[in-house]
Amino acid sequence: MSELPDYMKVLIKEEEKPSYVYKEIPVPQPGNGELLVKVLKVSICGSDNILYQWDEAAKAIAMLPFIPGHECVGEVVKVGPDCEGKFFIGQRICCENHFYCGKCYQCLHDLRHICQNLNQFGHGRGTIYGGCAQYTIIPARYCYQLKTNLDVDRACLLEPFGVAHQAMEEVCPTGDSVLIQGCGPIGLISAGIAKSMGAVKIIATDIVEERLQKAKQMGADVLVNGKMENLKDIVMKETSGDGIGCLVECSGAAPLVNNCFSLLRKGGRVVLVGLLKKPLHVENFLQDILFKSLTMKTVHGRKIFSTWEKSEELLFNDKVDVTPVITHEVPMSQFEQVRQLAPPFDFLCYG
Repeated sequence: MSELPDYMKVLIKEEEKPSYVYKEIPVPQPGNGELLVKVLKVSICGSDNILYQWDEAAKAIAMLPFIPGHECVGEVVKVGPDCEGKFFIGQRICCENHFYCGKCYQCLHDLRHICQNLNQFGHGRGTIYGGCAQYTIIPARYCYQLKTNLDVDRACLLEPFGVAHQAMEEVCPTGDSVLIQGCGPIGLISAGIAKSMGAVKIIATDIVEERLQKAKQMGADVLVNGKMENLKDIVMKETSGDGIGCLVECSGAAPLVNNCFSLLRKGGRVVLVGLLKKPLHVENFLQDILFKSLTMKTVHGRKIFSTWEKSEELLFNDKVDVTPVITHEVPMSQFEQVRQLAPPFDFLCYG
């Protein structure tokens, strides 16, 4: 392998205002238990745009300064002390961005993804490093070793794919109807996974027509444009008045979240994934939730590393096609020009 450079290009968040700065910083050296990874691709999703804007939601999940980018695939170029024999130069890895402590109740009960002392890669919590860099430092314990020769573009999406996979496992859509609220990357991937798991009818709703057409490519049977159509009327028509069996809330939009329970049939299942920025308000708690005996789950991350393994297998065996989710591929230096594409879809950045 060629000699490593002294400096690298990065995107970095340094100020409390809407900005990422493209600049050059020294290439870091791995410490005990760490790997130096050459980033091959990083995907940019809606949460990276939230961090860019630095609103109240961003302040709640990140700490300045930091290099953004938490969905990445890379190649090990240097192995720090205490990692020898476990990782090797040239090995392809992805990063589990939920940095767990390994000691709390959650970590000791196979719930490391919701660790009591959680830090996050690409958020300035526990590390300033992220994937929007030519090289990055990742503690080896959080590195997922790819088991197949899955191509770089799809490997880059394993992190958000895992969130969608975790959500679909929570609602068990096999043989049932599914409503996907919000057709950003995780919503779109959820539609594809629901199809692969045998959902009999998939309804997708959004207010952006281009997103809805992507949802159709991912397997949605019925598309509802919330700007022009009444979602509840269509759901009831498509389910013969019973209501939806499984609902996956990926929008984070208060009106959709507040009303989603009224769309579920009795005994229905809902999983909340989207980042809600406003208080949850349910007008008819008794009729829409309690008397329906709903099952309600939330998802934050994915199981470490079992969901990664299941997700890689689905992608490698072409059970779910994620190519519609990726709309653009650009160098990091052009991030500012394409930043606003992130809320509708995912795009990939490279060195």
